[in-house]
Amino acid sequence: MSIYILSHDAENCIGCQACEIHCRTNKALGPGPAPCQIVTVGPREVNGQPRLSFVFMPCFHCEDAWCRRACPTGAMKRREADGIVHVDAALCIGCKTCILACPWGAVQWDPVSRKAVKCDYCMDRLDAGLQPACVTKCVTQCLSFGEAAHLPDDRRRRHAEAITAPDTER
Repeated sequence: MSIYILSHDAENCIGCQACEIHCRTNKALGPGPAPCQIVTVGPREVNGQPRLSFVFMPCFHCEDAWCRRACPTGAMKRREADGIVHVDAALCIGCKTCILACPWGAVQWDPVSRKAVKCDYCMDRLDAGLQPACVTKCVTQCLSFGEAAHLPDDRRRRHAEAITAPDTER
């Protein structure tokens, strides 16, 4: 696994897709490929009202990534320093084997470059000391990025605060 994780607070997500747009902009991708995706669930009924919920689906940067194992040219790489799985476009021949191999649909096809693309946590931005584009442009700030060892603590703290808050504040 990568040392990093993207965490999504689904309760605050409004499904605006700003994360997708800014991801595509950062990667100079046109319509089509979505290295990070907001999946709409619903509508379903909650307390007699129709509700939608949203699930953020980036790449999970698997320890033993199926896309890496399937790639015949070695274009799918894993950075040793942080475990980020990324596409080396110079080595990608566009065979789409990695796309078929990924059980999460994280690897996408770019019809313009005719190569595979995927979430790489905006490695260019990380290397410059910045957060991924999807995180910085999330209008409800429901995306968090950091080291995997630290983010679950933040989520537990927020959950504990929410369940211990007086009923009048919920």
